Amino acid sequence: MSDLFDANSRAWQPLAARMRPLTLEEYAGQEHLLGANGSLRKALELGQAHSMILWGPPGVGKTTLAMLMANYIEAQFITLSAVLSGVKEIRAAIDEARHYRQQGRQCLLFVDEVHRFNKSQQDAFLPHIEDGTVIFVGATTENPSFELNGALLSRARVYVLKPLDASAITARLRSAMQDARGLAGAGIRAEDAILETIARAADGDMRRAYNLLEIATSLAEADGADQVTEAILSQAVGEGGRRFDKHGDQFYDQISALHKAVRGSSPDGALYWFARMLDGGCDPLYIARRVVRMASEDIGNADPRALTLALNAWDVQERLGSPEGELAIAQAIVFLASAAKSNAVYRAFKEVKAVVASGGSLDVPFHLRNAPTKLMKAQGYGDDYRYAHDFPEGYASGECYLPEALVGQEWYKPVPRGLEIRIAEKLARLKVLDQESEWQRYSQQAGVRGKDGSTGRSIDGSKGQQP
Repeated sequence: MSDLFDANSRAWQPLAARMRPLTLEEYAGQEHLLGANGSLRKALELGQAHSMILWGPPGVGKTTLAMLMANYIEAQFITLSAVLSGVKEIRAAIDEARHYRQQGRQCLLFVDEVHRFNKSQQDAFLPHIEDGTVIFVGATTENPSFELNGALLSRARVYVLKPLDASAITARLRSAMQDARGLAGAGIRAEDAILETIARAADGDMRRAYNLLEIATSLAEADGADQVTEAILSQAVGEGGRRFDKHGDQFYDQISALHKAVRGSSPDGALYWFARMLDGGCDPLYIARRVVRMASEDIGNADPRALTLALNAWDVQERLGSPEGELAIAQAIVFLASAAKSNAVYRAFKEVKAVVASGGSLDVPFHLRNAPTKLMKAQGYGDDYRYAHDFPEGYASGECYLPEALVGQEWYKPVPRGLEIRIAEKLARLKVLDQESEWQRYSQQAGVRGKDGSTGRSIDGSKGQQP
């Protein structure tokens, strides 16, 4: 068993390690897994230990939970860190597990930061999970769907661990002040209000909360104080920081939230996530680029000013930097969130790309081809093309601009919001002109007379011949 459960080895350890729970009852949070009806609790109580992946942010107790499970099922606890280990260390751990299995003892192999192992290293565990040599428990802060092999995921159930709420962290900090393993002998007091402030500053990370408390008590002791004050705590906490990973799920979750707030017409929500990303260290130029995307995808032609304002904000950030650029981006975000919404262009473009990808290389109709040479003209390039500006309303009614196989297709469908209301009206008017043109062609070919006795208009728009 790991010596982290040995009280004699804890004196030199940080507070977070000394206060590591010894039983599942002491374990803070994760009620959805370990509560009375928690799926993991039920599995452990039934003795159905199984391989798993523990996925959650730092400081929520992934390592502790693995150790407690090993203790609960009376299994030998073997640990590896993917940061420090390779195939050699994996083989040594498996050999150790085989030794204990030969003695009739279960082995729980805990692999920290498992996502850092490459594909071949992850594959090295598969046969030993399959034959029961080890109960495999991997811990990761990254999305297993992207970082772990499908073969490993098929052999291990994924459990999601959530950030701890402030009340759970406060309760554990209070225990640390009273527990002999913690700070009970330090002679330093901390009021509940101080502990609650630390819990909020920890932002869901129990390890960080313990570290802040330990630093604060050390500062108080150095000042000769008998309790942690607000002034002392402010030195320990500093500027703090919210959860944010420039290359992980937190990053993509927050930009997704920002985009959805803009799409959902929530200026306040959009500003909040913008500020959160800046607070976490995100490059404002990345956000500016994404805001340009939002302007085209979600506002489109309902308010074309959105794209201009987004580009201007990007330009301000590049020219002036922060904080002027950030304010310009905030202005653009609020405008986009408040603007009329349309994804008509976005949908139409996606549909057309799908048609192009699946439809083969359809030829350009001859009347739409350019004819810069005599040979091309002789081949019929440009024949019967009608120059739109030569017709009433600048529109050559009845003309077709698609390959013959796609005649009649319509992808762009304006929404009844913002400027697209007028665009829809314009397109509807042009469709009426097209229909009239079709009737005129039919009437010419069939010899049908109009009310004035004519046979309609010719293709070039001139009056038809009188009988």
